[in-house]
Amino acid sequence: MISRYTLPGMGAIWTDQHRYQLWLRVEMELCAVLAGRGVIPSRAYDTIRKRASVSAERVAAIEQTVKHDIIAFVSAVAEQVGEAGKYLHYGVTSSDILDTALALQLQEAADLIAAKLNALRSTLARTAQRHQRTPMVGRSHGVHGEPITFGWKAAIWHEEIARHQERLARARAVISVGKFSGSMGTYAHLSPAIEAAVCERLGLTPAPISNQVVQRDRHADYLQTLALIAASIEKIATEIRHLQRTEVREVEELFAEGQRGSSSMPHKRNPIGSENLCGLARVIRANSQAALENVALWHERDISHSSVERIILPDSTILLDYMLARLESILSTLRVYPDRMKANLELTGGLVFSQQLMLRLVQHGMTRDDAYTLIQSLAAKAWDGGETFKALVERDDRVKKRLSASQIADCFSVKPFLAHVDEVFARLFPTARKAPSPRTTRKAGRK
Repeated sequence: MISRYTLPGMGAIWTDQHRYQLWLRVEMELCAVLAGRGVIPSRAYDTIRKRASVSAERVAAIEQTVKHDIIAFVSAVAEQVGEAGKYLHYGVTSSDILDTALALQLQEAADLIAAKLNALRSTLARTAQRHQRTPMVGRSHGVHGEPITFGWKAAIWHEEIARHQERLARARAVISVGKFSGSMGTYAHLSPAIEAAVCERLGLTPAPISNQVVQRDRHADYLQTLALIAASIEKIATEIRHLQRTEVREVEELFAEGQRGSSSMPHKRNPIGSENLCGLARVIRANSQAALENVALWHERDISHSSVERIILPDSTILLDYMLARLESILSTLRVYPDRMKANLELTGGLVFSQQLMLRLVQHGMTRDDAYTLIQSLAAKAWDGGETFKALVERDDRVKKRLSASQIADCFSVKPFLAHVDEVFARLFPTARKAPSPRTTRKAGRK
């Protein structure tokens, strides 16, 4: 299922072969700088540059004996370059290579996620603008509140994704550091100038100070950003699930031809995509917690973080890449039912206009407390059944004493709730064309 929504590139980033290729790139750039500064012979670097290659299978075979991944890697590369191999890994420790290459991997992953965020935001922009003036009931605590538009809801999601784009760019910068400071981070064997030169060639910033590792608050920050994005995906998916409930049915995930919703109930059409996303968000949140626990290492370093990162970094980036693609697919094919939204808006017989009526009574001389008490009492009768709220209001002498029939009718209009929609959307989408009026909103069943 994941391959349907995930670009091959995200999975490829985390293969053993790609990881070793990045290690080799880091080692090669280090050799280039060392040769340029006369630390190692230029001819040795030329040999390494021409002959060096790496095979995941060979590294694995050597690691079976040495029980150390970097040593196995260096040995496998050294086999390809002969005598010049003694200059590989010169003056550095394992984490200099591991953490610097990991930064490159996380950059690559962030770039793929950024592309998916951009696609999702574009889809949300189209959805918001298409339904800019499609009225629906707004809900708080799951209970009808006042009218909004479906486009307003989608625009809120759009703006949230924009903030995630900013967060991801910042998290990418935070993680984009390398180190070549040696076993305890003291530059005893290579200088900060060499570190800076190698990092520049790799497109990284030198860690301002380090011990044996790049500090894991950076990685935790990255995972927290992924968890925040996943939380917003869950937020959107949860809303779709609620709006697809039979009693509501204002939107619906596309139900493909031939698809079946239940092994026993032929009528079922379930929001399985959104439910899937809500479940996966829990995994990324849990992984972000593990990243926080990686921050506290013993003294200058232990390897308790290493085994955890081998799971949480590939899993979280691959999962989020998948989640973003799947949500974009759900939203781009989402069925929106404006007629059903209108019916639900009218379901309570005008209760959603209670504040509008209360404020109009205040404008015509009634105290706010008296107006609130009056409207609440009429609303309570409507809740209990029988007549609609609107009918009760129209017949109440206390209301009629203050308001004419036309003024009462105005209080039950959706127009005031649409009055500033265009203004706000112009702020969010300054280049968009003006949305159609509610009269031209697409019929139920159309996107």
